[in-house]
Amino acid sequence: MDAAIEQKVQSWLNGAFDADTKQGIRDLQASHPDELADAFYRNLEFGTGGLRGIMGIGTNRMNKYTVGMATQGYANYLKKSFPGEVRVAIAHDCRNNSRFFAETVAHVFAANGIKVFLFEELRPTPELSFAIRHLGCQGGVVCTASHNPKEYNGYKAYWNDGGQLVPPHDKNVIAEVEKIASLDDVKWSGNDDNITLIGKDVDQAYIAMVKGLSVYPEAVRAQKDLKIVYTSIHGTGITLVPQVLADYGFEQVTIVEEQATPDGNFPTVIYPNPEESEAMSIGLRKAKEIDADILCGTDPDSDRVGVGVKDNDGNWVLLNGNQTAVLAFNYMIESRKEKGIAGPNDMVIKTIVTTTMIDEIAKANGVRCYDVLTGFKWIAEKIKEREGQEQYIIGGEESYGLMIGDQIRDKDAVSAVAILCEMAAYEKNKGRSLYQKLVDLYVRYGFYKEHLVSITKKGMNGQGEIAAMMEGFRNNPPQTLAGSKVATLLDYQKQVATDLASGTTQPISLPRSNVLQFVLEDGSKVSARPSGTEPKIKFYFSVKGPLRSAVEAREVETALDNRISQITADLNL
Repeated sequence: MDAAIEQKVQSWLNGAFDADTKQGIRDLQASHPDELADAFYRNLEFGTGGLRGIMGIGTNRMNKYTVGMATQGYANYLKKSFPGEVRVAIAHDCRNNSRFFAETVAHVFAANGIKVFLFEELRPTPELSFAIRHLGCQGGVVCTASHNPKEYNGYKAYWNDGGQLVPPHDKNVIAEVEKIASLDDVKWSGNDDNITLIGKDVDQAYIAMVKGLSVYPEAVRAQKDLKIVYTSIHGTGITLVPQVLADYGFEQVTIVEEQATPDGNFPTVIYPNPEESEAMSIGLRKAKEIDADILCGTDPDSDRVGVGVKDNDGNWVLLNGNQTAVLAFNYMIESRKEKGIAGPNDMVIKTIVTTTMIDEIAKANGVRCYDVLTGFKWIAEKIKEREGQEQYIIGGEESYGLMIGDQIRDKDAVSAVAILCEMAAYEKNKGRSLYQKLVDLYVRYGFYKEHLVSITKKGMNGQGEIAAMMEGFRNNPPQTLAGSKVATLLDYQKQVATDLASGTTQPISLPRSNVLQFVLEDGSKVSARPSGTEPKIKFYFSVKGPLRSAVEAREVETALDNRISQITADLNL
């Protein structure tokens, strides 16, 4: 074993760690030395979004000690930033150890003299964002690994606006966390009277906020028997989504019982992610069985939503995140305009890897559309920047996330389910399905087709392999893809857009981020972005073609799929 790794292992064996942890290290030494090396070869990085990793023993794992040390660093920064009383809200999802981690966080904050509002039981992540604003907190933490497999857990840190950390606070918190060198630097216990349990009162305020997002309650009243199938995929959505749908006025909501019980082992799925068709398969069967109008599924912490609808032939299909976003953005823009409540300063926000079809919809309706980096913290920051000048309506990104209204500052699948079901009722009231509405939009704005390829590189060499892949594309960008020249290279790390034909450059005004985008002469776009929380690199593909009528939709879609396949092959992915 590498000497530096061995030194870390010995420091845990000789340090003030509990007996079970030390015995676990000895067991790994005897039977799984490679696993031990992976658990200690680095410190689990407190990134700009917090922590995320596999649960277990070691410096590179999610455990009591890594969580406690991170919390101490965050507590130190909060106290420096807010000289008076500091208040934080804490929530957790359904994952194994999430309650334990949340209580560990609460005790460390309390021991540091910080007032803690701890949810009494599991709750959706968006309610944590809401609670920070509702309770006047300076920060917050939710213990979740979102849609990751069951072995993972995580820790998301929030600021006083209810959004995740952005500059300069993200880097400043990281610096404080890195100063915590040992267990002795952490205040583990004391002042537990600083901890207040919260629950139903915040739930009621949050549900009232979500209900206030409704644009056409009369459409729901007219279609109160709309057949909705909902699955929480063993996550936190079960605590609020059924109640929200009932309060909206929907009376025919069928819960997927096989996935209704919160369970961190996610027994019915491989990945608890509504982006995965496998995770939505039980819900799809139920939707077919009862001839439903819409299927909705949420991930473990209820910030992502997956949607199933019937196509023009009556077959059930799962919408991708871009399609769901197009429908939601269009509904919030179009319905508000139709009802006479749209304002001259309305704005919407999307991320740079989300379909540009949204830009076209916003432009056609006289609504300003802003592009930000990937992640809802950047949407939250843009809202804060434009407050008092423009009215935020909706934001979203292709990874199955929507944020409707400005009273929360993170993606929210609870409110998204409510609005998507209202949208289905609105369209049904007009004699059409959501799928038919989507095709109508394609006829009007062009058929936009997106695709995602995600490549995982595990182990100690994984991050290096991803970095090498990005540098290869950065230094030697492709000249042509699918027979179309690459016209522009956008390098968000260097903050430069380069015309590859002339070599001329223009600055990119967004913050630095390790993202590359290739814009082709035919309008296609390819984006490459390493994940900030997992050993993954994601490639986003977007192509477009004209659609003269709905009857040609399948033919055009096939041609666009073929173009994406060609581009993927040319990139050797």
